[in-house]
Amino acid sequence: MPELPEVETIVRGLAGKVVGETISRVEVRLPRIALAPPRVDFAAAVTGERIVGVHRRGKYAVLELASGASLVTGLRMTGRLVVAANARHELPGTHVVLHFKGGRRLGFSDVRTFGRMRLVGSNEAWDEKLGVEPLSSYFTPEAFIGMLSGRTTPVKALLLDQRRIAGIGNIYACEALWEARIRPSRPSGRLTKPAAHRLRRAIVDVLERAIEMRGTSIDDYVDADGLQGGFQNNLSVYGKQGRPCPRCGAGIVRTVLAQRGTWWCRGCQK
Repeated sequence: MPELPEVETIVRGLAGKVVGETISRVEVRLPRIALAPPRVDFAAAVTGERIVGVHRRGKYAVLELASGASLVTGLRMTGRLVVAANARHELPGTHVVLHFKGGRRLGFSDVRTFGRMRLVGSNEAWDEKLGVEPLSSYFTPEAFIGMLSGRTTPVKALLLDQRRIAGIGNIYACEALWEARIRPSRPSGRLTKPAAHRLRRAIVDVLERAIEMRGTSIDDYVDADGLQGGFQNNLSVYGKQGRPCPRCGAGIVRTVLAQRGTWWCRGCQK
C-alpha cells in the first residue's frame, strides 16, 4: 500500500507533467471509483478544468484545479496514478482517465478497486481528521511527546493512526521502530523522553531516505512514470522474517499487532 514516501514521489513526478494542463475529456470506466458531491456528474464537472497544482496530504495525492476544487486520490492498496502518452501505455485496471488537450492522459488504475478519486469543493474540509504531517515543522519533539503521553495504545498502533500522524503505514512504522530500538508492542505512554526523541528522529530519517529512493516497491507501487522505487533494497526488518537483524544478528520475527503483520527484532528492540 502506498505510504507517505510513495505518494510524495508520485506527486513530485506529476508536478512536472500535469500542472498547467487542461482536462479536455474524462473517462469514468468504473463509476464507484470516481466520487463527486450530490447531484454533480464527476466527468462533466472535471472536463474543462485546468490543473494548477499538485500536493500530498498524508497518503492522498491532490490535484488542485483552477476553479478552486480539487481531485483527491486515495490509492489504498493497489492504486496507481500514471501519465501515459496514449491508450497503449495504460496500466491494467485503469478506471478513470483524464485526457489533456495535448493528447497525453493521466490514468488512475486500481486492480483491487479499493482506491477512490474524489472531487471536493474549495470550501470542503476533507482532511480535517488527518493528523500532523511528520515531515512538517509541526511535528516537533514536544508535539510527539504530547501524542504519546498517558496512552496505553501500543506505540506501533499509534504510529498507524492517521488521526494523529498522517502518512505513516506498516512499512515505515516497522522500520522506524527498529531504527529507534523500540519494541512495537510497548505502550505509547511508557516511552521515556529519550526513547520518544529517538523514535521521532527515526520516523523523519526513514521517511526522508525512502523519498530519496523514490519509495518502496514490494507489490504494485510505481511512480508517475510507471517506474518502481528502490527503498525495498534498504529495508531492515519489514518482510524479513527469519533473517538476521542487520544490527545485532538475532532472528527477525513477525507477530500480529493491531491486526497488522509486524516485523521486529527480539534482540535489540527492547
